[in-house]
Amino acid sequence: MTVDVAFSDQLEEWLSGDGTKTLGTLGEVFAEKSFAVTILVLMFVPALPLPTGGITHVFEAITVVLAAQLAVGRTTIWLPERWKRRELGAATTGKAIPFMVRRVRWFERFSRPRATWLFTQRWSRSIIGVFIIGLAVASALAPPFSGLDTLPALGAVAVALAIILEDAVVLAIGVVVGTGGILLIATLGAALVRVVSGLF
Repeated sequence: MTVDVAFSDQLEEWLSGDGTKTLGTLGEVFAEKSFAVTILVLMFVPALPLPTGGITHVFEAITVVLAAQLAVGRTTIWLPERWKRRELGAATTGKAIPFMVRRVRWFERFSRPRATWLFTQRWSRSIIGVFIIGLAVASALAPPFSGLDTLPALGAVAVALAIILEDAVVLAIGVVVGTGGILLIATLGAALVRVVSGLF
């Protein structure tokens, strides 16, 4: 009998393995889950409750490109060679990903496949892709050092994890958190515009 290896164990094995840790090798290792795994890793850094000052915009831009491919029905990742060769960096592989592995293990304890058809239908994957684009854009548009990029990025992380675990409950959590983040950014942004307009 074949025993399924938990995703967190696979990720930890990739992290501790030999060779440079790039977006290209990450996509190769996780095959059909490569879109979700790569988005998960990219958006986890802006999802941390720390002001990033805009340094994660490149991660969010790559996420938009990947999510667009998911939305149009691609099954394999396409990235420019320069992006494929981009190393994730010591801060990501040494701190962020190990921290993420622990959080993923927590989800794995309670998660199980639910409404798995949502993750195999072309139309539903397209909707998920478009939603992730919205979350990545909202995260990028959040004011620098405000920490407001956390919620939409966290929503993208949860949605990506839902695809990996094929769990509709985790997907719902991601949708609620991500939508809340977008609404918060929009509300505070509108308030800021009113304040600035009132000054003139």
